[in-house]
Amino acid sequence: MLSIFKPAPHKAPVDEAHVDPLYRRLRWQIFMGIFFGYAAYYLVRKNFALAMPYLIDQGFSRGDLGFALSGISIAYGISKFIMGSVSDRSNPRVFLPAGLILAAAVMLFMGFVPWATSSIAIMFVLLFLCGWFQGMGWPPCGRTMVHWWSQKERGGVVSVWNCAHNVGGGIPPLLFLLGMAWFNDWHAALYMPAFGAILLAVFAFMTMRDTPQSCGLPPIEEYKNDYPPDYVKESSEQELTAKQIFMQYILPNKLLWYIALANVFVYLLRYGILDWSPTYLKEVKHFALDKSSWAYFLYEYAGIPGTLLCGWMSDKVFKGNRGATGVFFMVLVTIATVIYWLNPVGNPGIDMACMITIGFLIYGPVMLIGLHALELAPKKAAGTAAGFTGLFGYLGGSVAASAIVGYTVDYFGWDGGFIVMIAGCVLAVVLLLLTMLSESKHKAQLAGRV
Repeated sequence: MLSIFKPAPHKAPVDEAHVDPLYRRLRWQIFMGIFFGYAAYYLVRKNFALAMPYLIDQGFSRGDLGFALSGISIAYGISKFIMGSVSDRSNPRVFLPAGLILAAAVMLFMGFVPWATSSIAIMFVLLFLCGWFQGMGWPPCGRTMVHWWSQKERGGVVSVWNCAHNVGGGIPPLLFLLGMAWFNDWHAALYMPAFGAILLAVFAFMTMRDTPQSCGLPPIEEYKNDYPPDYVKESSEQELTAKQIFMQYILPNKLLWYIALANVFVYLLRYGILDWSPTYLKEVKHFALDKSSWAYFLYEYAGIPGTLLCGWMSDKVFKGNRGATGVFFMVLVTIATVIYWLNPVGNPGIDMACMITIGFLIYGPVMLIGLHALELAPKKAAGTAAGFTGLFGYLGGSVAASAIVGYTVDYFGWDGGFIVMIAGCVLAVVLLLLTMLSESKHKAQLAGRV
């Protein structure tokens, strides 16, 4: 591992009188850093989808462009898993901004060098590189949250932080419209978000910190007097080796496997709608550029209240059963997707309402799977657990959303593409039901031991 990524050393403890005010100030500051830092990753993750209708006009097929776009997902799925392990032994303050700047550099290159969008092979390689650097975003955020927020407060913090997906994901179409107004150049879909990402990378570096101990503070469990049942200070605060993480906490964990497989189908719908909505709305529903861009934006931003509601319902209504909450939201999102598909041309209000509803509902299960992964492993293995579910979500679901849906539409029309996505919804519900049943049984066993 490069020395610049090594965890920050522990500092001498601060005076007891300064612990509480310093903890309070740094937690707000660090949360801003990981929130806007991670949101910036979404500026340069799926903005290529906005350029796809223009590349289709130049002669590229939907299936080939979907294959090129899948380069991000293939690389990101692998990278998120590998970088999750690396991030568990790295300083997130350096790790997150470094990946963001590198991903933005790829998009700048694609936006300003005509050769970069001249063939599917070149676009695939460049998007693969972007996806690899994208894998440096989520794991350091997960590491940061489990070190700075205790178990009892983590659900609310993770649900609010998860809105960074939507804050970042909804901005590219607006930056694209601004770039088109300024330069009348569709390449603005690539380079305008990249400039914004670089500025936010600097902000993230200035505001983020490593562990509380690196700032002279006690571990979060001690500060909040909130100790997990298996917490032992000497061992729980020790960094784990990659072998320990995988062999003890990842591979034998049945619940982690269930939610990882469910993530494949949750991501299939999430990105199937997101990646193809600009093209679908233009070709089938005859939306103009401004209307399809606003639909894309509203899809993302509807996820903010939806995610917050999902987090609240998971804690209060479903009493912490993440699987049951996921089933509830995925059944509703399946219904909304069917309506979006079957709505006849000429009803743009219904199309917009469906995009908003799907966005409102789908990000809750995305958040729950990430939160559940953090809860199913010790904090020193949190990045790897999150990376494990991300490996399945992106390598399976997002790749299918890009490539399989694209080729299905080429050969069987948009009806075929929607059948693939709706089938994915049904499989997600089945796997989340298995998670719900296993989770309930696991909690009953734990209660019986007390």
